[in-house]
Amino acid sequence: MSHDNAQLQQTLNLLEDELACIYAVSKVLSRSLNLKETLREVLRVLHEEGQLEHGMVSLLDGDSGDLLLLELHRADKLTVENVRYRAGEGIMGLAIEMDKPLIIRKLADEPRFLDKLGVYNPVLPLIAVPIRARGDEIVGVLAAQPPAELHLLGERRRFLEMIGNLIGQNVVLANEVASDKQELQKERDSLRRKVKGESGFANLIGRTRVMQVVFDQARQVAKWNTTVLIRGESGTGKELIANAIHYHSPRANNAFIKLNCAALPDNLLESELFGHEKGAFTGAVSQRKGRFEQADGGTLFLDEIGEITPAFQAKLLRVLQEGEFERVGGSKTLNVDVRVIAATNRNLEQEVRAGEFREDLYYRLNVMPIIMPPLRERLEDIPDLARFLVNKISNKQARPLDIGDSAIRALMHHGWPGNVRELENCMERAAILSTDGHIDQQVIRLTGLENQFPADDSGGGRDAKFCVSTGSAGNGKPKADLNDPDLDERERVIAALEEAGWVQAKAARLLNMTPRQIAYRIQILNIQVRQI
Repeated sequence: MSHDNAQLQQTLNLLEDELACIYAVSKVLSRSLNLKETLREVLRVLHEEGQLEHGMVSLLDGDSGDLLLLELHRADKLTVENVRYRAGEGIMGLAIEMDKPLIIRKLADEPRFLDKLGVYNPVLPLIAVPIRARGDEIVGVLAAQPPAELHLLGERRRFLEMIGNLIGQNVVLANEVASDKQELQKERDSLRRKVKGESGFANLIGRTRVMQVVFDQARQVAKWNTTVLIRGESGTGKELIANAIHYHSPRANNAFIKLNCAALPDNLLESELFGHEKGAFTGAVSQRKGRFEQADGGTLFLDEIGEITPAFQAKLLRVLQEGEFERVGGSKTLNVDVRVIAATNRNLEQEVRAGEFREDLYYRLNVMPIIMPPLRERLEDIPDLARFLVNKISNKQARPLDIGDSAIRALMHHGWPGNVRELENCMERAAILSTDGHIDQQVIRLTGLENQFPADDSGGGRDAKFCVSTGSAGNGKPKADLNDPDLDERERVIAALEEAGWVQAKAARLLNMTPRQIAYRIQILNIQVRQI
């Protein structure tokens, strides 16, 4: 075979090897967005499959404009830190300055070679090519030492340029992902700070003694991973206390996941809490993490825990005791580190005695109970709550709002069976009815059973007559003396109603009460009435 034919065959073999090498490099570049790890693997492929030794990737630093060494392939696998080249400095800097590939036929004969790394073979050639992205934008330099086959240097330079272009696209993508990730982290941290500020104990309203006890308990338990059971009537703010506990705990930087247990049947509740595998049931088209997995390292808030069925209570007990579970349709046991805060408005002790709630689950949940008082037991907090809610609604409606003393007095005489949630609804309704932004008594519209038949203090309103059912029929006894000290409050209210002919406004005047006050007492004293 002639010399020319031998070189041609050698070139063809090289092209075949380079094609296989490009395929291997493309697979590496599509495998991960970890730039250093990806480039390290690319340089290994170039060394083992492309016969290119001492591969090096240096990337431009956007702040200084210098080339910073990112990865170097060397036999001893040691990394070299803090190596940089300014534009025009050494072969790397020269490739940037001249904006073109450089071929050094023998490294020992090149006076501009700085040998900062001390790993290159001085008898071998060196090829340095700019790494380009988005057309002609230079983002770095790729350099390597090919074998001393001078007639193939041009082909190897072209091959390194192709690899440099592939690397350039990966560098841009990795930088964009890193930038987006940084922005998302900033936004996440900002939102966490905002939520933590809004969920702070300083923003929880309650100057009464009973609420200060609640806040003290919440602050104390927030320090630990203890399971908390928040109890109280609907609308008392149980979720707000759960928020405050999480965001003042060591888990504050991790997830806070919420689930209303009353909103789902057992089969969907199991999937929501524990997740499911693909194909576990109709509609399970992919694997899905449950709330316990999502809350791993953080806190899971289970609202309305008293609504779950006895069958599901056993499944929940296991994960609370052992911290392990299986996804629906799966067999792999998963372990999680989750703090559980539960809430209920039901009497769990009564349900345990009735066999409707597992006793062992009750004790597992009731490690640290916090009792939220109803609004009627902390009426002194109503002025502060009302003003806070008016400011909140003012921000939502983007207009100035204020509340007057007459409105506050009206709110103080209501029973608030719906607690703070009812108060918020009342304030929003009053804001809508207020045309000038001032909320006074005239725009307060209270709802609830005791206000279905409103009457004013003067007795000139829509008085309605009621008869009272106290558990026995009328017994023909004479009217009771309202000033009799032996009468309890319930008997005194009933006596006043009888004397007033079942007109609540008149009975209120006999007892020196307002119609709202006597209506409230009819409700809390369990005096059942029916219209006649």
